[in-house]
Amino acid sequence: MLYEKNAFSIPFLRGYKILRIPIVDSDGNPVWPELFPIDKIEQMREIVGLRHFSAQMMLDFMPPDRARLDPGGIHFYDMEFDARNAKIGTYQISGSVLYWDPSTGRRGRDGSACVLLYRDDRSRTVFIHNILYLTVSDEEQFPLSKQCDMVLEFMRKYGLCRITIETNGIGGGIPEIMRDCASRSGMNIYVNRVSNNRAKSDRILDAIEPVLSTGRLYAHARVTQTPLMSEMLGWSPLGNGMHDDGLDAVAGAIAQPPIPVRPVGGTIKTFSANTNFKI
Repeated sequence: MLYEKNAFSIPFLRGYKILRIPIVDSDGNPVWPELFPIDKIEQMREIVGLRHFSAQMMLDFMPPDRARLDPGGIHFYDMEFDARNAKIGTYQISGSVLYWDPSTGRRGRDGSACVLLYRDDRSRTVFIHNILYLTVSDEEQFPLSKQCDMVLEFMRKYGLCRITIETNGIGGGIPEIMRDCASRSGMNIYVNRVSNNRAKSDRILDAIEPVLSTGRLYAHARVTQTPLMSEMLGWSPLGNGMHDDGLDAVAGAIAQPPIPVRPVGGTIKTFSANTNFKI
């Protein structure tokens, strides 16, 4: 509990003091245990992330321009998703999201990135299972169709038939091109459109920081071979001219409602019938 004296510029506030009571005291004990026990406080911390928890519950505000995304907070794994039991290692996967933030795919321009996320809603864990950065040759006559073919191959590899496409700007015409390419390749897909109007830096920070700062962001080891790690290292909410297209796609995927995932079956078991009976 802390009182602060302030020289307010507004006359009727002169002489008043500010009372600050963080939800947890300096010894780590809850100040209102009957209303906010420690387990409920920890649950809030996991849901909102350390930055929002510090500002709203501990009354210690950190300006967004000081926020960073430390890739050292990611847990890496090398297991594949097992569709038979819907698990990654010991984690029971409850949902998946395939999200594409498209661009022209030309070199030197804004990047085009498609990310596959899995989620374990019980532990609130997010898995960046793979991310596809799409680039096409400057001589490519139909760059968007070429990217659609690449994304369809990505979907075929992971047995997916649903995709969310960001339709801001150039993405507005992608769903129709995607359906046409899918029809020509004999695939039946469902395309979900989404439009983002918030600032990119706000989307990235609000989606990724809570799971990253609370240790709930996992990524497959192959993600380390993509530009995503360098994007995180160089990212700033103020913008510094570095590419952040992969981060934007990850943020969009985290913000999307996941498609439910359920086990498709287990291993085949053999049974021996009891034939020792009389009719």
